[in-house]
Amino acid sequence: MKPVKVGICGLGTVGGGTFNVLKRNAEEISRRAGRSIEVVQVAARSINSQCDTSTTEMTDDVFDVVNNPEIDVVIELIGGDTVAKEVVLRAIENGKHVVTANKALIAVHGNEIFARAREKGVMVGFEAAVAGGIPVIKAIREGLAANRINWLAGIINGTGNFILSEMREKGRTFEDVLQEAQELGYAEADPTFDVEGIDAAHKLTILASIAFGIPLQFEKAYTEGITELTTADVNYAEALGYRIKHLGMARRTDLGIELRVHPTLIPSDRLIANVNGVMNAVMVNGDAVGSTLYYGAGAGMEPTASSVIADIIDVARSMTSVPADQVPALGFQSWALSEHPILAIDQCESAYYLRIQAKDHPGVLAQVASIFSVRGINIQSIIQKEAEELDGSIPIILLTHRVQEQRINDAIIALEALDALQAPVVRIRVEQLG
Repeated sequence: MKPVKVGICGLGTVGGGTFNVLKRNAEEISRRAGRSIEVVQVAARSINSQCDTSTTEMTDDVFDVVNNPEIDVVIELIGGDTVAKEVVLRAIENGKHVVTANKALIAVHGNEIFARAREKGVMVGFEAAVAGGIPVIKAIREGLAANRINWLAGIINGTGNFILSEMREKGRTFEDVLQEAQELGYAEADPTFDVEGIDAAHKLTILASIAFGIPLQFEKAYTEGITELTTADVNYAEALGYRIKHLGMARRTDLGIELRVHPTLIPSDRLIANVNGVMNAVMVNGDAVGSTLYYGAGAGMEPTASSVIADIIDVARSMTSVPADQVPALGFQSWALSEHPILAIDQCESAYYLRIQAKDHPGVLAQVASIFSVRGINIQSIIQKEAEELDGSIPIILLTHRVQEQRINDAIIALEALDALQAPVVRIRVEQLG
């Protein structure tokens, strides 16, 4: 059977891994795809010393690959959502299939890209855009297709997870661990996308669309970073039987879809709470299957290449089928995507951890309890610690039951108006994931 001819745009970490695995495992890949897969052209600004490209046509212009009439599949691995978008749309216009690892591109422009691909009868694969080597997109889109997905929760940024793991295990500060993460190459010189939750929100947007059959709506995702977390809160959480994770959470409710990324307390006996270092994990709860967990390397040269090549194999297998028989990009037929709204964060429900720094005066605890009572917020547990600060203030730690966030916002405003308070209230959401 005629081989599938591939062009790779970008020969960095993921591009280099994809090139090497395609070469090294060519025979095994051919057996799975039913035909051979050949890299006929690579576009890169510089040579990757880990790749032997001596027998492969090279160019420094990605559009040479896009416009090459020999190429069946364009692999977009350059990142960003400007030139990459143009590459992908031009490839589709030229009737080529596309495989990408670009989460920002799919989260922000995926609706447009998928619509154009349907019109041209080509496929767009993006398994590697979420959680690196973990095949979670395929698992939700195909393996769980019989289920009505209730919720999903993911540790989907390895940099943030590494920082929180080090803070918990070694008592280090955020700033200290971030510097090490940058030295190790886990974090960029500008770590904003990782530590502020933007990277995770891109990935969560994609997962939520596949889980609930809704259009991609990254601009409506709520994001909150980990830069304000302290070792004190990490330690208090541990003492209460919880771990703090930078969690992406998407949940179906009667009002709409919750779509949020933020620090979260998770019971320490949950498997996902014990995912440490740079590893990723995604929990998915379906009405038929219950809760399932997908764990593995969320980044890296060959783990991510594994997902890229899985998409190439899917394309190769489908090239003899009609477009109507192919798996839809978001798992649901395009005409069947729902209009469930994305909820604003103050409409979402969660339990809450609150740390209140107050003067050690009689009656303070009663005032705090009254503020919660009049707003219908039930307190699960309350701990008043000994005075720890030089000014004699005491930390009061509260865990609430589930409640709409707007009520917690109102309670925090009332708490911070008390004369006894010494500092702003620290609020971290709590999810049981049971």
